[in-house]
Amino acid sequence: MSFTVENLEFFLAIAMRIAGFVFIAPFFSTSSVPQRAKLLLSFSVALITYFVVPQDSPLQYNGVIGYAGLIISEAIAGMILGLFANLAMFILSFAGQIADMEIGLSMVTQFDTTNNMQVTITSNILTYAVMLTLVAANMHLYVLRAVIDSFTLIPVGKAVFSPQFYEGYLGYLFDFMVLAFRIILPVFAALLVVNAILAVLAKAAPQMNMFVIGFQLKIFVGLAILTIMMLFLPSISNMIFEQMMELLKTAAVYMTPQ
Repeated sequence: MSFTVENLEFFLAIAMRIAGFVFIAPFFSTSSVPQRAKLLLSFSVALITYFVVPQDSPLQYNGVIGYAGLIISEAIAGMILGLFANLAMFILSFAGQIADMEIGLSMVTQFDTTNNMQVTITSNILTYAVMLTLVAANMHLYVLRAVIDSFTLIPVGKAVFSPQFYEGYLGYLFDFMVLAFRIILPVFAALLVVNAILAVLAKAAPQMNMFVIGFQLKIFVGLAILTIMMLFLPSISNMIFEQMMELLKTAAVYMTPQ
């Protein structure tokens, strides 16, 4: 089998989409993963994909500038797929911030290497716990399989960037908040009961300093509920993975040529 210039151009286009995805998508885009490992992974997956995706016809472009535009569009397509997949992980960060606001730990922040930003303690715990659960279940391989399958819907060099991306993103914001509240609802409900009890005690015994008692009680109850929530970690991970795959499908549909 001969390897022509057209084959090389096709391979590079595939590699750019996969590299754009790997450098943005969850699991692979963390700063703890070396850049060389990301490049090696991108090259390996692109090499496998090259033998899976059929090249029915040569790529259509005009000159060097046209091919450069095609390569850039493939990289952008991969980054969009990775961004939409990463949106599902932000649900955990938002849920953790809500929980820490209720518990009283919102001022204690840490650097999250997954999303490269400052987050609260509970956000970090939820993000890493869910990520480790998904990796243990080999869900990261399904994410890679999804970007490989995107070449079926979006042929190489034919990605369409529709303005409906903006509409899809805004439509997801409502589900984003609802899912975050669903995850953290046990903490929210337990601390609501604690606040009601403290309000009754403040009326029954005004001489007691409810601010001091309430602060310590909220932390104790909040940490206890979070510990119990770890039992439901597989269900939370499954919900996050389903949202991730649904977002990948949505992004792929928006870039599919009509």
